[in-house]
Amino acid sequence: MSTPAFAPLSYANLPDSAEALRARIRAFLAPRMAKLQPQVRARSWMGFDADFSRALAGAGFVGLTLPKAYGGAGLDHFSRFVVVEELLRVGAPVCAHWIADRQSGPLIARYGTEAQKAFYLPRIAKAEAFFGIGMSEPQAGSDLSAIRTRAERISDGWRINGQKLWTTYAHRAHYLIALVRTSGTPEDRHKGLSQLIIDLKTPGITVRTIPDLAGDSHFNEVFFDNVVVPEEALIGQEGGGWAQVNAELAFERAGPERIYSSIVLFETWLDALRQRPANAVTQRLAGRLVSELATLRALSVAVTARLAAGESPLLEAALAKDAGTGFEQELISLLADVIAADAPPDLLATLHYLMLVAPTFSLRGGTREILRSMIARGLGLR
Repeated sequence: MSTPAFAPLSYANLPDSAEALRARIRAFLAPRMAKLQPQVRARSWMGFDADFSRALAGAGFVGLTLPKAYGGAGLDHFSRFVVVEELLRVGAPVCAHWIADRQSGPLIARYGTEAQKAFYLPRIAKAEAFFGIGMSEPQAGSDLSAIRTRAERISDGWRINGQKLWTTYAHRAHYLIALVRTSGTPEDRHKGLSQLIIDLKTPGITVRTIPDLAGDSHFNEVFFDNVVVPEEALIGQEGGGWAQVNAELAFERAGPERIYSSIVLFETWLDALRQRPANAVTQRLAGRLVSELATLRALSVAVTARLAAGESPLLEAALAKDAGTGFEQELISLLADVIAADAPPDLLATLHYLMLVAPTFSLRGGTREILRSMIARGLGLR
Protein backbone atom coordinates (compact mmCIF):
# COMPACT_ATOMS: atom_id res chain seq x y z
CA MET A 1 0.00 0.00 0.00
CA SER A 2 1.38 3.38 -0.94
CA THR A 3 1.49 6.17 1.58
CA PRO A 4 -2.00 7.79 1.63
CA ALA A 5 -2.09 11.17 -0.05
CA PHE A 6 -4.49 12.74 2.43
CA ALA A 7 -3.00 14.61 5.33
CA PRO A 8 -4.90 16.71 7.88
CA LEU A 9 -5.31 20.20 6.50
CA SER A 10 -4.33 23.32 8.38
CA TYR A 11 -7.64 25.14 8.00
CA ALA A 12 -8.87 23.80 11.32
CA ASN A 13 -5.99 23.22 13.67
CA LEU A 14 -6.27 20.96 16.67
CA PRO A 15 -4.54 21.54 20.03
CA ASP A 16 -0.89 20.49 20.18
CA SER A 17 -1.71 17.98 22.91
CA ALA A 18 -4.06 16.19 20.53
CA GLU A 19 -1.73 16.42 17.55
CA ALA A 20 0.97 14.76 19.64
CA LEU A 21 -0.99 11.50 19.31
CA ARG A 22 -0.81 11.48 15.51
CA ALA A 23 2.73 10.09 15.19
CA ARG A 24 1.97 7.37 17.74
CA ILE A 25 -1.20 6.13 16.07
CA ARG A 26 0.46 6.21 12.64
CA ALA A 27 3.32 4.09 13.96
CA PHE A 28 0.78 1.61 15.34
CA LEU A 29 -1.16 1.42 12.09
CA ALA A 30 1.61 1.30 9.50
CA PRO A 31 2.67 -2.36 9.88
CA ARG A 32 -0.90 -3.56 10.36
CA MET A 33 -2.41 -1.88 7.32
CA ALA A 34 0.38 -2.13 4.75
CA LYS A 35 -0.83 -5.34 3.07
CA LEU A 36 -4.58 -4.66 3.01
CA GLN A 37 -6.11 -3.85 -0.37
CA PRO A 38 -8.15 -0.62 -0.70
CA GLN A 39 -11.40 -2.48 -1.35
CA VAL A 40 -10.93 -4.10 2.09
CA ARG A 41 -9.86 -0.89 3.79
CA ALA A 42 -12.89 0.91 2.32
CA ARG A 43 -15.06 -0.97 4.85
CA SER A 44 -13.20 0.73 7.72
CA TRP A 45 -15.71 1.54 10.47
CA MET A 46 -17.97 -1.20 9.15
CA GLY A 47 -15.10 -3.70 9.30
CA PHE A 48 -15.24 -5.99 12.37
CA ASP A 49 -11.92 -7.29 13.73
CA ALA A 50 -11.97 -7.98 17.47
CA ASP A 51 -8.24 -8.78 17.59
CA PHE A 52 -7.40 -5.45 15.96
CA SER A 53 -9.65 -3.59 18.42
CA ARG A 54 -8.02 -5.31 21.39
CA ALA A 55 -4.55 -4.48 20.07
CA LEU A 56 -5.64 -0.87 19.58
CA ALA A 57 -6.95 -0.80 23.16
CA GLY A 58 -3.72 -2.35 24.44
CA ALA A 59 -1.82 0.53 22.85
CA GLY A 60 -4.06 3.03 24.67
CA PHE A 61 -6.20 4.20 21.74
CA VAL A 62 -9.66 3.02 22.90
CA GLY A 63 -11.58 4.84 25.62
CA LEU A 64 -9.58 8.03 25.16
CA THR A 65 -12.34 10.26 26.55
CA LEU A 66 -13.40 7.93 29.37
CA PRO A 67 -12.33 8.82 32.92
CA LYS A 68 -9.00 7.46 34.13
CA ALA A 69 -10.72 6.14 37.26
CA TYR A 70 -12.57 3.65 35.05
CA GLY A 71 -9.72 2.59 32.78
CA GLY A 72 -9.96 5.36 30.19
CA ALA A 73 -7.29 7.85 29.19
CA GLY A 74 -9.13 10.92 30.50
CA LEU A 75 -8.29 12.91 27.35
CA ASP A 76 -10.45 15.41 25.49
CA HIS A 77 -12.51 14.95 22.34
CA PHE A 78 -9.81 16.58 20.21
CA SER A 79 -7.49 13.70 21.08
CA ARG A 80 -10.08 11.19 20.00
CA PHE A 81 -10.64 13.17 16.80
CA VAL A 82 -6.97 12.75 15.87
CA VAL A 83 -6.99 9.01 16.53
CA VAL A 84 -10.28 8.47 14.69
CA GLU A 85 -9.08 10.54 11.74
CA GLU A 86 -5.96 8.41 11.40
CA LEU A 87 -7.91 5.17 11.72
CA LEU A 88 -10.33 6.21 9.00
CA ARG A 89 -7.59 7.64 6.81
CA VAL A 90 -6.05 4.20 6.35
CA GLY A 91 -9.33 2.27 6.52
CA ALA A 92 -8.65 0.40 9.76
CA PRO A 93 -11.29 -2.23 10.75
CA VAL A 94 -12.69 -0.52 13.84
CA CYS A 95 -16.33 -1.59 14.03
CA ALA A 96 -15.89 -4.07 16.88
CA HIS A 97 -15.20 -1.38 19.47
CA TRP A 98 -16.55 1.62 17.55
CA ILE A 99 -20.01 2.10 19.04
CA ALA A 100 -18.88 1.42 22.60
CA ASP A 101 -15.98 3.86 22.28
CA ARG A 102 -17.89 6.55 20.40
CA GLN A 103 -21.17 6.71 22.28
CA SER A 104 -22.05 3.87 24.66
CA GLY A 105 -19.10 4.52 26.95
CA PRO A 106 -19.57 8.31 27.08
CA LEU A 107 -23.31 7.79 27.66
CA ILE A 108 -22.65 5.47 30.60
CA ALA A 109 -19.98 7.82 31.94
CA ARG A 110 -22.47 10.69 31.88
CA TYR A 111 -25.70 9.03 33.03
CA GLY A 112 -24.75 5.65 34.50
CA THR A 113 -24.68 4.59 38.12
CA GLU A 114 -21.40 4.04 39.90
CA ALA A 115 -21.89 0.29 39.53
CA GLN A 116 -22.53 0.64 35.77
CA LYS A 117 -19.44 2.77 35.30
CA ALA A 118 -17.26 0.40 37.30
CA PHE A 119 -18.48 -2.64 35.36
CA TYR A 120 -18.74 -1.44 31.76
CA LEU A 121 -16.21 1.34 31.27
CA PRO A 122 -13.02 -0.64 32.01
CA ARG A 123 -14.24 -3.38 29.66
CA ILE A 124 -14.93 -0.83 26.93
CA ALA A 125 -11.47 0.71 27.35
CA LYS A 126 -9.92 -2.77 26.95
CA ALA A 127 -12.12 -3.56 23.91
CA GLU A 128 -13.62 -6.46 25.82
CA ALA A 129 -17.22 -5.19 25.69
CA PHE A 130 -18.76 -4.43 22.30
CA PHE A 131 -22.07 -2.55 22.07
CA GLY A 132 -24.90 -2.17 19.60
CA ILE A 133 -27.39 0.69 19.20
CA GLY A 134 -31.03 -0.25 19.85
CA MET A 135 -32.90 2.73 18.41
CA SER A 136 -34.57 2.23 15.00
CA GLU A 137 -37.72 0.13 14.64
CA PRO A 138 -39.75 -1.09 11.63
CA GLN A 139 -42.72 1.12 12.47
CA ALA A 140 -40.66 4.17 13.41
CA GLY A 141 -37.54 4.32 11.27
CA SER A 142 -35.60 7.42 12.27
CA ASP A 143 -38.59 8.85 14.15
CA LEU A 144 -37.38 7.61 17.51
CA SER A 145 -40.23 9.22 19.41
CA ALA A 146 -42.61 6.75 17.73
CA ILE A 147 -40.94 3.56 18.97
CA ARG A 148 -43.12 0.73 20.27
CA THR A 149 -40.71 -1.62 22.03
CA ARG A 150 -41.93 -1.69 25.61
CA ALA A 151 -40.27 -2.45 28.93
CA GLU A 152 -42.71 -3.29 31.71
CA ARG A 153 -41.57 -2.99 35.30
CA ILE A 154 -41.80 -6.28 37.18
CA SER A 155 -40.77 -7.37 40.68
CA ASP A 156 -37.20 -8.27 39.69
CA GLY A 157 -36.55 -5.76 36.92
CA TRP A 158 -38.02 -5.17 33.45
CA ARG A 159 -39.79 -7.35 30.91
CA ILE A 160 -39.11 -6.28 27.32
CA ASN A 161 -41.16 -7.02 24.20
CA GLY A 162 -40.65 -5.56 20.75
CA GLN A 163 -38.20 -5.29 17.88
CA LYS A 164 -35.22 -3.21 16.78
CA LEU A 165 -33.99 -2.85 13.21
CA TRP A 166 -30.70 -2.00 11.43
CA THR A 167 -28.76 -2.79 14.59
CA THR A 168 -25.16 -2.91 13.42
CA TYR A 169 -23.24 -6.03 14.49
CA ALA A 170 -25.81 -7.09 17.08
CA HIS A 171 -24.90 -10.66 16.12
CA ARG A 172 -21.35 -10.08 17.39
CA ALA A 173 -21.85 -7.47 20.11
CA HIS A 174 -22.07 -8.27 23.81
CA TYR A 175 -24.53 -5.58 24.85
CA LEU A 176 -27.24 -3.37 23.41
CA ILE A 177 -28.33 0.02 24.74
CA ALA A 178 -31.99 0.11 23.78
CA LEU A 179 -34.42 3.00 23.74
CA VAL A 180 -37.72 1.57 25.01
CA ARG A 181 -41.07 2.82 26.15
CA THR A 182 -41.57 2.37 29.89
CA SER A 183 -44.84 4.30 30.15
CA GLY A 184 -47.54 5.76 27.96
CA THR A 185 -48.12 5.04 24.27
CA PRO A 186 -46.37 5.98 20.99
CA GLU A 187 -48.78 8.89 20.75
CA ASP A 188 -47.07 10.37 23.82
CA ARG A 189 -44.02 10.90 21.61
CA HIS A 190 -41.03 11.98 23.74
CA LYS A 191 -42.60 11.18 27.10
CA GLY A 192 -42.18 7.80 28.76
CA LEU A 193 -38.98 6.72 26.98
CA SER A 194 -36.06 5.15 28.83
CA GLN A 195 -32.75 3.46 28.03
CA LEU A 196 -31.73 -0.02 29.15
CA ILE A 197 -28.43 -1.89 28.87
CA ILE A 198 -29.27 -5.39 27.64
CA ASP A 199 -26.95 -8.38 27.66
CA LEU A 200 -27.50 -9.95 24.24
CA LYS A 201 -27.11 -13.45 25.69
CA THR A 202 -30.31 -12.96 27.71
CA PRO A 203 -32.99 -15.60 26.97
CA GLY A 204 -35.77 -14.42 24.68
CA ILE A 205 -33.54 -12.39 22.35
CA THR A 206 -33.38 -13.39 18.68
CA VAL A 207 -30.91 -11.71 16.31
CA ARG A 208 -31.29 -12.06 12.53
CA THR A 209 -28.72 -10.67 10.11
CA ILE A 210 -29.71 -8.60 7.08
CA PRO A 211 -27.25 -9.03 4.16
CA ASP A 212 -26.52 -5.87 2.19
CA LEU A 213 -25.93 -5.44 -1.55
CA ALA A 214 -22.18 -5.93 -1.09
CA GLY A 215 -22.75 -9.33 0.51
CA ASP A 216 -21.76 -8.20 4.00
CA SER A 217 -23.89 -8.94 7.05
CA HIS A 218 -23.53 -6.20 9.60
CA PHE A 219 -27.16 -5.03 9.88
CA ASN A 220 -29.57 -6.99 12.08
CA GLU A 221 -33.10 -7.32 13.33
CA VAL A 222 -33.31 -7.86 17.09
CA PHE A 223 -36.47 -9.38 18.59
CA PHE A 224 -37.39 -9.27 22.30
CA ASP A 225 -39.85 -11.92 23.48
CA ASN A 226 -40.54 -11.51 27.20
CA VAL A 227 -36.89 -10.66 27.84
CA VAL A 228 -36.24 -10.05 31.54
CA VAL A 229 -33.40 -7.75 32.60
CA PRO A 230 -32.56 -6.58 36.13
CA GLU A 231 -33.61 -3.27 37.60
CA GLU A 232 -30.04 -1.98 37.34
CA ALA A 233 -30.21 -2.24 33.54
CA LEU A 234 -31.84 1.20 33.52
CA ILE A 235 -29.47 4.03 32.55
CA GLY A 236 -30.21 7.41 34.03
CA GLN A 237 -33.75 8.36 34.92
CA GLU A 238 -36.84 6.41 33.97
CA GLY A 239 -38.63 8.56 31.40
CA GLY A 240 -35.44 10.51 30.67
CA GLY A 241 -34.56 8.49 27.61
CA TRP A 242 -35.37 11.15 25.03
CA ALA A 243 -32.88 13.68 26.43
CA GLN A 244 -30.29 10.96 26.92
CA VAL A 245 -30.61 9.51 23.44
CA ASN A 246 -30.26 12.97 21.93
CA ALA A 247 -27.02 13.44 23.85
CA GLU A 248 -25.90 10.04 22.53
CA LEU A 249 -26.79 11.02 18.96
CA ALA A 250 -24.62 14.12 19.25
CA PHE A 251 -21.65 11.76 19.80
CA GLU A 252 -22.76 9.56 16.90
CA ARG A 253 -23.27 12.35 14.37
CA ALA A 254 -20.37 14.61 15.20
CA GLY A 255 -17.36 12.46 14.39
CA PRO A 256 -15.09 12.53 11.34
CA GLU A 257 -16.54 9.23 10.15
CA ARG A 258 -19.34 11.35 8.70
CA ILE A 259 -16.97 12.81 6.12
CA TYR A 260 -14.41 10.03 5.63
CA SER A 261 -16.50 7.02 4.59
CA SER A 262 -15.24 7.47 1.01
CA ILE A 263 -11.71 8.62 1.85
CA VAL A 264 -9.99 5.36 0.86
CA LEU A 265 -11.56 5.64 -2.60
CA PHE A 266 -10.44 9.26 -2.90
CA GLU A 267 -6.87 8.43 -1.91
CA THR A 268 -6.74 5.40 -4.19
CA TRP A 269 -7.94 7.57 -7.08
CA LEU A 270 -5.30 10.22 -6.31
CA ASP A 271 -2.63 7.52 -6.23
CA ALA A 272 -3.80 6.34 -9.66
CA LEU A 273 -3.66 9.90 -11.03
CA ARG A 274 -0.01 10.11 -10.08
CA GLN A 275 0.71 7.21 -12.40
CA ARG A 276 -0.69 8.95 -15.47
CA PRO A 277 -1.14 12.55 -16.62
CA ALA A 278 -4.36 14.16 -15.42
CA ASN A 279 -6.37 16.41 -17.71
CA ALA A 280 -7.65 19.81 -16.67
CA VAL A 281 -11.13 18.51 -15.81
CA THR A 282 -9.73 15.87 -13.51
CA GLN A 283 -7.39 18.34 -11.86
CA ARG A 284 -10.25 20.75 -11.17
CA LEU A 285 -12.34 17.92 -9.71
CA ALA A 286 -9.52 16.88 -7.39
CA GLY A 287 -9.10 20.48 -6.23
CA ARG A 288 -12.82 20.89 -5.67
CA LEU A 289 -13.04 17.73 -3.58
CA VAL A 290 -10.02 18.66 -1.46
CA SER A 291 -11.47 22.12 -0.76
CA GLU A 292 -14.85 20.66 0.21
CA LEU A 293 -13.16 18.12 2.45
CA ALA A 294 -11.19 20.87 4.18
CA THR A 295 -14.36 22.86 4.85
CA LEU A 296 -16.25 19.86 6.20
CA ARG A 297 -13.32 18.87 8.37
CA ALA A 298 -13.33 22.37 9.85
CA LEU A 299 -17.03 21.97 10.61
CA SER A 300 -16.41 18.61 12.25
CA VAL A 301 -13.60 20.07 14.36
CA ALA A 302 -15.91 22.90 15.42
CA VAL A 303 -18.53 20.40 16.61
CA THR A 304 -15.79 18.48 18.42
CA ALA A 305 -14.90 21.72 20.21
CA ARG A 306 -18.45 21.89 21.56
CA LEU A 307 -18.15 18.32 22.83
CA ALA A 308 -14.78 19.14 24.38
CA ALA A 309 -16.47 22.02 26.20
CA GLY A 310 -18.93 19.58 27.76
CA GLU A 311 -21.86 20.63 25.60
CA SER A 312 -24.33 18.48 23.67
CA PRO A 313 -24.34 20.09 20.20
CA LEU A 314 -27.31 18.26 18.73
CA LEU A 315 -28.15 20.90 16.10
CA GLU A 316 -24.54 21.42 15.05
CA ALA A 317 -23.94 17.65 14.85
CA ALA A 318 -27.03 17.26 12.65
CA LEU A 319 -25.71 19.96 10.31
CA ALA A 320 -22.29 18.30 10.16
CA LYS A 321 -23.76 14.87 9.57
CA ASP A 322 -26.10 16.00 6.80
CA ALA A 323 -23.41 17.97 4.97
CA GLY A 324 -20.80 15.27 5.49
CA THR A 325 -22.81 12.34 4.22
CA GLY A 326 -23.87 14.37 1.21
CA PHE A 327 -20.19 14.91 0.39
CA GLU A 328 -19.38 11.23 0.88
CA GLN A 329 -22.09 10.19 -1.56
CA GLU A 330 -21.33 12.90 -4.10
CA LEU A 331 -17.63 11.99 -4.12
CA ILE A 332 -18.48 8.44 -5.17
CA SER A 333 -20.86 9.63 -7.87
CA LEU A 334 -18.36 12.13 -9.27
CA LEU A 335 -15.50 9.65 -9.34
CA ALA A 336 -17.71 7.04 -10.99
CA ASP A 337 -18.03 9.44 -13.92
CA VAL A 338 -14.28 9.98 -14.37
CA ILE A 339 -12.71 6.64 -13.47
CA ALA A 340 -12.02 4.80 -16.71
CA ALA A 341 -12.82 1.14 -17.33
CA ASP A 342 -9.09 0.42 -17.67
CA ALA A 343 -8.29 1.92 -14.27
CA PRO A 344 -6.30 -0.20 -11.78
CA PRO A 345 -8.34 -3.20 -10.56
CA ASP A 346 -8.06 -2.16 -6.89
CA LEU A 347 -9.50 1.25 -7.71
CA LEU A 348 -12.41 -0.27 -9.66
CA ALA A 349 -13.12 -2.78 -6.88
CA THR A 350 -13.13 -0.02 -4.27
CA LEU A 351 -15.46 2.11 -6.36
CA HIS A 352 -17.80 -0.84 -6.93
CA TYR A 353 -18.05 -1.61 -3.22
CA LEU A 354 -18.76 1.98 -2.24
CA MET A 355 -21.37 2.43 -4.97
CA LEU A 356 -23.26 -0.47 -3.41
CA VAL A 357 -23.17 0.82 0.15
CA ALA A 358 -23.32 4.59 -0.42
CA PRO A 359 -27.13 4.80 0.05
CA THR A 360 -26.65 3.82 3.70
CA PHE A 361 -24.50 6.89 4.38
CA SER A 362 -27.56 9.15 4.57
CA LEU A 363 -29.59 6.61 6.54
CA ARG A 364 -27.35 5.59 9.44
CA GLY A 365 -27.31 8.06 12.30
CA GLY A 366 -30.61 9.57 11.16
CA THR A 367 -32.09 10.01 7.71
CA ARG A 368 -31.57 13.21 5.75
CA GLU A 369 -35.26 14.09 6.17
CA ILE A 370 -35.15 13.69 9.97
CA LEU A 371 -31.92 15.68 10.25
CA ARG A 372 -33.23 18.55 8.16
CA SER A 373 -36.43 18.64 10.19
CA MET A 374 -34.30 18.92 13.35
CA ILE A 375 -32.20 21.64 11.78
CA ALA A 376 -35.27 23.60 10.76
CA ARG A 377 -36.69 23.40 14.26
CA GLY A 378 -33.36 24.35 15.80
CA LEU A 379 -33.14 27.43 13.58
CA GLY A 380 -36.72 28.42 14.38
CA LEU A 381 -37.93 27.79 10.83
CA ARG A 382 -40.79 25.47 11.82
